[in-house]
Amino acid sequence: MTAPGFDLDGVIRRIPDHPHPGILFYDLMPLFQSADGLASGVARIADWARPRAPELVVGIEARGFVMGGAVAAALGVGFAAARKTGKLPHDTVRREYALEYGTDALEMHRDAVRPGTRVLLHDDLLATGGTARAACELIEELGGVVAGVAVVAELTFLPGRAALDGRDVLSLVTYDNEAVPA
Repeated sequence: MTAPGFDLDGVIRRIPDHPHPGILFYDLMPLFQSADGLASGVARIADWARPRAPELVVGIEARGFVMGGAVAAALGVGFAAARKTGKLPHDTVRREYALEYGTDALEMHRDAVRPGTRVLLHDDLLATGGTARAACELIEELGGVVAGVAVVAELTFLPGRAALDGRDVLSLVTYDNEAVPA
């Protein structure tokens, strides 16, 4: 059952000081646990993505795997993973990026994206944009075309969208501050 009017924000939990002091964590697990919430999020992303004609969905570890795989199934396309360093068993390409609270790196299998493949990139949250930008660069390094970037939540008070260099971005929920609801 698809619930297009489902209130996604209503089930996203905000947890202060996780994983570090001063960081507000947006916990999407309650959304994923809700059959209607999950179906609604997948349907909204798939509907937005269809006109962009993706041939593959790339999900970013780890929460990007949850909806990313479901969106790929809804679109009738394959799924590939952008993972943390050392998690993939085959030949990989790697890109480092900055986080709000440090640095990290993503890897993809070298054969995950064929040249010319139109790719929908999916992640749970767009904040500073470092993770999504690194994934876009990996897709492009492999010869893919980023057809769009879809996220569940975007922190609009951070420069994430600007870091994506004008790429087409869908955010299902946006936050313009880090206030924790009472």
